Amino acid sequence: MKTNPFSLITASIAVFLLTAVSCKNTNLSPDTSVPTGDLRVSAPFANQTTQFAFDLAKQVNTKEGPAKNVFISPLSLHIALGMILNGANGQTAQEIQKTLKLDAQTVAEANQTYQNLMENLPSVDPNVTLTLANSVWYRNTFSIATSFQDVLKETFKAEISAQNFDDPATVGKINSWASEKTKGRIPKVIDQIEPDNVLFLLNALYFKGDWKTQFKPEQTIDAPFKLASGGETSVRMMRLNTKVRQAFRPTYSAFELPYGSDKFAMTVLLPAETSSADALLTSFNNAEWSQLQKDMTNTMLDFGLPKFTLEYEVKLNDVLTTMGMPTVFTDQADLSKMNDKGGLKLSFIKQNTFVAVDEKGTEAAAVTTGGVSTTSVPIPKLCDRPFVFVIHEKTSGTVLFVGKIADPTKTNS
Repeated sequence: MKTNPFSLITASIAVFLLTAVSCKNTNLSPDTSVPTGDLRVSAPFANQTTQFAFDLAKQVNTKEGPAKNVFISPLSLHIALGMILNGANGQTAQEIQKTLKLDAQTVAEANQTYQNLMENLPSVDPNVTLTLANSVWYRNTFSIATSFQDVLKETFKAEISAQNFDDPATVGKINSWASEKTKGRIPKVIDQIEPDNVLFLLNALYFKGDWKTQFKPEQTIDAPFKLASGGETSVRMMRLNTKVRQAFRPTYSAFELPYGSDKFAMTVLLPAETSSADALLTSFNNAEWSQLQKDMTNTMLDFGLPKFTLEYEVKLNDVLTTMGMPTVFTDQADLSKMNDKGGLKLSFIKQNTFVAVDEKGTEAAAVTTGGVSTTSVPIPKLCDRPFVFVIHEKTSGTVLFVGKIADPTKTNS
């Protein structure tokens, strides 16, 4: 795993829903919500944050290059940035809000959706384990505005703790929180606390779901996997012949593997032999994702999916600057809603993620950490080349994770 100063924005485990548009409700009017039980996500929020998810995936993939695996949680990052947005003012707030694709609604309206997600997304499917947690850790000699604390507690259900940042044990406390909330999958998000660090915001997300139709271990075989470099490696290829939702495009094909009671799913996007996973991510957007959900139909498919485990870490300062929010990382940042004396900036935002895919199902986790400082049907279809996958909640349009597997044999980034 690469070592970075923070582990992707305030330990936001398992990505902020990489917010995908609803598989069943992609044509809703702007005033409607996408309900699933008590979970309600407005159609504008779902559409805009889905675009954020794919924009983020494209930028991170460009940063990493064709040969590297990528696994991010747009949902985790979105929630972490949502917390920071509530502490920002002026141009800084405008840039964050626009980058999150939330500029067509008020922060108060966005907060209603954040609160609903925190309270209701984990209980959408009793057969799938999903947890969301937020925390804020601040230097005990630093004052946080009461109004900022109130919105973090009420809207984001955040635990807020004053700590002695000069005590080395504080690093262990923050890492222990991340590890506990991700069931040990993200054991460390920070290495040290710098003298100018005054506050850390973390979001953690954990997901564990068994396939609705599981692969049979005895049918898993050794199979070749073509690398982007033109080389080849051997992988453990799981095989299954079952009815799935699928669709086809000139440049890629897609099939959906549901978890639990079919509320969550992984959609695999396999590029055509004449294309690539990188080209697919570069061109993919919310409109294409929405249309794909409408076009997918239930048919039998004999397919293969490699087993893989991946630990990933990425620093997102440059990515988010490119996406439209440069000011928050500079001395011109306005985070005066956190502390009215000002003089604060976001020194780093990073994400740490984990994913394991096998015959039984998928386990995935993410922690986003933000540090605030002073100033035609191919049969069979084998995923035997780099591919993209999206883990999402189907009825609300929430994308949890987006990944690209360039080499299934590599267990870290």
